[in-house]
Amino acid sequence: MTRIAILGGGLSGRLTALQLAEQGYQIALFDKGTRQGEHAAAYVAAAMLAPAAEAVEATPEVIKLGRQSIPLWRGIRCRLKTPAMMQENGSLIVWHGQDKPLSNEFVRHLKRGGVADDEIVRWRADDIAKREPQLGGRFSDGIYLPTEGQLDGRQILSALADALDELNVPCHWEHECAPEDLQTQYDWLIDCRGYGAKTAWNQAPEHTSTLRGIRGEVARVYTPEITLNRPVRLLHPRYPLYIAPKENHVFVIGATQIESESQAPASVRSGLELLSALYAVHPAFGEADILEIATGLRPTLNHHNPEIRYSRARRLIEINGLFRHGFMISPAVTAAAVRLAVALFDGKDAPEHDEESGLAYIRRQDKAV
Repeated sequence: MTRIAILGGGLSGRLTALQLAEQGYQIALFDKGTRQGEHAAAYVAAAMLAPAAEAVEATPEVIKLGRQSIPLWRGIRCRLKTPAMMQENGSLIVWHGQDKPLSNEFVRHLKRGGVADDEIVRWRADDIAKREPQLGGRFSDGIYLPTEGQLDGRQILSALADALDELNVPCHWEHECAPEDLQTQYDWLIDCRGYGAKTAWNQAPEHTSTLRGIRGEVARVYTPEITLNRPVRLLHPRYPLYIAPKENHVFVIGATQIESESQAPASVRSGLELLSALYAVHPAFGEADILEIATGLRPTLNHHNPEIRYSRARRLIEINGLFRHGFMISPAVTAAAVRLAVALFDGKDAPEHDEESGLAYIRRQDKAV
């Protein structure tokens, strides 16, 4: 039987391992971090499933993958025995009165990104008050995007680890190893390290993309004074903000996207800006407990799309470049990678692209190790 090593136990690594193990393949997973996934970009993420809202900035390919991934998440979650929150109540975009021109621009970007008219629902003050009572009277109108949702990312990471245990997949947590070492011990290696694969990715011959990290800063707060029924985004000229409500009155708040590979803690300035914008959504957030302000590097390719590369000579498959859209697109991306892997394991010719997702399969031009 083909023996497969997966290097990187973040979200992509766990999803890839799960799908291959469910098909009966002999898998071993290796990660330098812990089972909880604290070192993974996914651990910091808000885990929103927002292909409509992200159409404002994301590429058409990413939006397509995001739409494909929501039903895939439903299926994955049904197969996980450990409970993990998945909410599909849509998302709400709001703004203060002086920022109303931003809403018109936002809608233009949505339509340019392919969001249909029936996916853009205008809520007036009474709609907001009825559906988000604690925002009632604070915003005169908003935009509701009904096709969106969210997950609890940390619960998903834990549930995936539990599922791998149930499938008897050896998971070597806190085990740092080089790809070359695994390639000598296993028949195939699937590299899912994200930013950790930067050196190997960028050194590949004839590589068509460059991997870098983009810094993000996210706060988690607790307050029983606030209840939100869906993720809320605040349009603001300087401090755009999203608030993702999790279970037990925990809220994940994010805004920043910084062209930096610094892994230093968040600065006082960025913390003030983030929490000031949160306070502007509702003053009760001023009494919230700050659980953490975390930073993370999103693995980003220069074209902002994910890529799946492979080398039959090196018996290597690489998945990378999910950027800030990890939870939103990972089911579609990893399912495409698994379909490629199965073809390669069976000795078949790899197609040029995946029919279901549309993702290209990029063949590396290098020699066997």
